[in-house]
Amino acid sequence: MRNFTITMLLLFSGLFGLNAQNIVKGIVINGDSENPMQGVSVSVKEANISGTTDTSGAFTLNGLPNGRQIVTVSLNGYETQNFPVELSGKTVDLGTIFMYEDLSEDQDLSTITITDDELSGDTSAADNISGLLQASRDIYLRTAAFEWSGSFYRVRGLDSENGEVLLNGIEMNKLYNGRPQWSNWGGLNDVLRNQEFSNGLAPSNYTFGGVLGSTNINTRASEYSEGGRISYASSNRSYNHRLMATYSSGLLANGWAITVSGSRRAGNEGYVDGTFYDANSIFLSLEKQISDAHSLNLTVIAAENERGKSAAHTQEAYDLKGIKYNEYWGYQNGKMRNSRVKRVYEPIIMLNHYWDISNNTSLNTNVSYQFGEIGNSRIDYNGGNNPSPVYYQNLPSYWLDRNNLQQAYEYEQNFINGGQLNWDQIIRDNKNSNKGNAPYVLYEDRNDDKQLTINSILNTEINENITLNTKLQYSKLESNNFAVVIDQLGGNGYLDINRFGSIGTDSRQNDLLNPNRVVENGDKFKYNYKLNSEIYNAFLQAQFKYNKVDFYVAGDISMTSHQRNGLYQNGRFANNSFGKSPEQEFTNFGAKAGLTYKITGRHLFDFNAGYITKAPSIRNTFSNARENNAIVIGLDSEKILSADASYIFRNPIIQAKLTGYYTKIEDATDIGFFFLQTAFAEAFVQEVTTGINKKHFGAELGIEAQVTPTIKLKGAANFGQYTYDNNPNVYVSSEDFITDNNALGIRNLGTTYLKNYRVATGPQKAYSLGFEYRDPDYWFIGATANYLDDAFIDISPITRSDSFYKDSDGLPFNNYDPSVAKELLRQEEFDSYLVVNALGGKSWKIGDYYIGTFASINNIFGKEYKSGGYEQSRRADYNQLLEESQREKRLFGNKYWFGRGTTYFLNVYFRF
Repeated sequence: MRNFTITMLLLFSGLFGLNAQNIVKGIVINGDSENPMQGVSVSVKEANISGTTDTSGAFTLNGLPNGRQIVTVSLNGYETQNFPVELSGKTVDLGTIFMYEDLSEDQDLSTITITDDELSGDTSAADNISGLLQASRDIYLRTAAFEWSGSFYRVRGLDSENGEVLLNGIEMNKLYNGRPQWSNWGGLNDVLRNQEFSNGLAPSNYTFGGVLGSTNINTRASEYSEGGRISYASSNRSYNHRLMATYSSGLLANGWAITVSGSRRAGNEGYVDGTFYDANSIFLSLEKQISDAHSLNLTVIAAENERGKSAAHTQEAYDLKGIKYNEYWGYQNGKMRNSRVKRVYEPIIMLNHYWDISNNTSLNTNVSYQFGEIGNSRIDYNGGNNPSPVYYQNLPSYWLDRNNLQQAYEYEQNFINGGQLNWDQIIRDNKNSNKGNAPYVLYEDRNDDKQLTINSILNTEINENITLNTKLQYSKLESNNFAVVIDQLGGNGYLDINRFGSIGTDSRQNDLLNPNRVVENGDKFKYNYKLNSEIYNAFLQAQFKYNKVDFYVAGDISMTSHQRNGLYQNGRFANNSFGKSPEQEFTNFGAKAGLTYKITGRHLFDFNAGYITKAPSIRNTFSNARENNAIVIGLDSEKILSADASYIFRNPIIQAKLTGYYTKIEDATDIGFFFLQTAFAEAFVQEVTTGINKKHFGAELGIEAQVTPTIKLKGAANFGQYTYDNNPNVYVSSEDFITDNNALGIRNLGTTYLKNYRVATGPQKAYSLGFEYRDPDYWFIGATANYLDDAFIDISPITRSDSFYKDSDGLPFNNYDPSVAKELLRQEEFDSYLVVNALGGKSWKIGDYYIGTFASINNIFGKEYKSGGYEQSRRADYNQLLEESQREKRLFGNKYWFGRGTTYFLNVYFRF
């Protein structure tokens, strides 16, 4: 009996020991201000258990296994701390943990000037998704953002419209094209660091998101660390100088908090010739904590940006002038002047109400109003010759084609020694013209937007395992679009007509209500219309977290309407330009789900899948909004099916993630504008391609190894294939095609055979290998080698349509040879290239102050490479293209963008 009793006591004591609750707790405070820190991540990776600190800086981790564990305390911008603990059925109190800012790394990751390099080109090839990825800690995504962005690399081959950028829960993507306008908050790096990034279809507490994920930027004043920062940066990329200053009060005893920031960025010329930069930005965040449960925050952002654009050119122009060449500028009275200037000023005013209903439930209600203008300048020439120095008749190839070697040599020398816009000649021609009939004028294409957005976001923890997120949102946009004269260039009045219209007919009038109008500085002309759009949106999501598995399900529904209201009666479309268009309405939905299965603490499996329908953007709804109310024929919502699966490995030395992904896009629309020369027409046309399907799939790898306490090796790779997956329909519209039975001038070209051609999305294969050395004395260096491959030219749909091989009578050309046509239509693939980047920095702490410097050099060896480009569609039939291919130098060859050569960025800061 005695032995039995002892045995049972030992057994029960063992059982109690196995089930005893292991608890780790502590309080995290700022080591400098000694204020509690909220939102600090505390985790035990081996046990897959994590949490965050509350408003008092306290945390508690429950349910930890017995044995030796490592508790990791981390927050972006602060030194990560690791605490080894021995657990055996007891509570371990780590006491007060002091967090210090990470002095080994200047967190100003604008070193690649991401938001400033939203690029100064005119086309979508300048679209850059890197800004979406700045908040990611994923090694692959950070490589894509900071190492490959100069190559216009796009994650999974997708445009930035597939990712959402939010400011305090308000979506900032433009309704016009679905893309973020980075310039709206450029130059405010100091106050935009509080970001929460959700990769791909992964859940976000703020939005359903897109297939590229979402980034929420938090500007709540009380969540900035108390103190100030002044920095100066120098670069030869976009701007030359940047001065930035920021101060945050922290939360004061009276419940107020304020953060202010301002910057000045300027440069006479960036890396590309003639690309000046002039930008000023200010930021204010003011918060009042009304009570423990309620807080109001006001955010004001005003970022004014003006910059000179650059252009894509043919290989002939680059061969003569080099990769820095830019046709848009010239000297006026000895001073460099760019004719294509992009100007952005769209202030944002936002009021946010935070309501902690209970410890487990919060309601965030937000109101945002954005207004302002975007202007893009250019020269109009009703009565003059095309002033572009790369107009095809100004290049030596034109004269070579006519066997005039003397003229070819003279034009070559003129181009090499000049090759720029001749402002002085333009002004002389204007001054010599009759009143009201100047041949040239400088004008601005303007978009003056007013957008109101209201939403409420509810987050509630139903229990320790289940969290519910929901959002209701309403957005309304009123966009005024017009052309306005900004400089008469020495002239005395400019006639507002369409020079392509027939003389003496209504087709020559841009506005029949004001025919033959003469305009001066500040006058509107050419076109004038409004675009109105409304969106109602609802989002619901449930997240479930358990020891072995986390999973989520989410749904989204929206109703969208677009309408054009013409303010001019265009003479070419007299019956379909003035007044309101039919309202276009779309109802869309999205559904997604995913899970993370924790095989062990070191091995995880993650899977996400979603199906999304997207309303067409305003840009893709109207085929020629500047002139008429025509709706795109066959317009439909995009359908997106996307899935990815990842294997994640992590231990104290190696962190790695391997992902396979697949995305299918259906019913996309694309609209282009150009001058067309084919057997059936010579006209300025709008090319509309509808029902486009695309297929994107591949694999991503990110890996880093902390091989010593100071040395880290890192690598990343993407192996993708992005192709057109069907043969969509294409049509063109032009005033030249208008008849009594065809009021919109539409000509259906039938099928365009795009299937299996590559989508032009930058390099589809990319590899990176690098290292970082971080010294305990707070200095660091690093370098990466990046190899990029499989980049392709953007192809022309019209040259691959049925019209390509047909003569003006609709029958095939007599000399048509399919094998020759196949070679003519072969998609150009750019050469692969290797780019080496390096960076380094040093920080010092002097009393309560911090001084640091950071420098980076990109493309150290000055490798020249094509980063993008497109086929010109002017010569768009078999005989025209055959004639082009047989020339010594093409008159209308492909146009290219080149990546920058060697560039630098240097930053020095003082923090107090």
